[in-house]
Amino acid sequence: MPVYKEKTAELVQKFRTHEKDTGSPEVQVALITERITYLTEHFKTNAKDHHSRRGLMMLVSKRRGLLAYLKKTNLDRYRKVTAALGLRK
Repeated sequence: MPVYKEKTAELVQKFRTHEKDTGSPEVQVALITERITYLTEHFKTNAKDHHSRRGLMMLVSKRRGLLAYLKKTNLDRYRKVTAALGLRK
């Protein structure tokens, strides 16, 4: 299940840095986190779905890279995103 349009719009609205922002690291991390949360719930009922598990690992890796970039370039923005999303770092 992809993230619904309403949920996507809500996340973009919350994490954007300016009026037309849809691709900043904050927005990308928020959208990826939403997909990771969905897949985590999916695996509670579908434990043998190894193909989707690979996709989950790829998403986790992508989010990790974006957070590392954000931490390296702007520590304040990194702290805001991790606090807002409840990520441990």
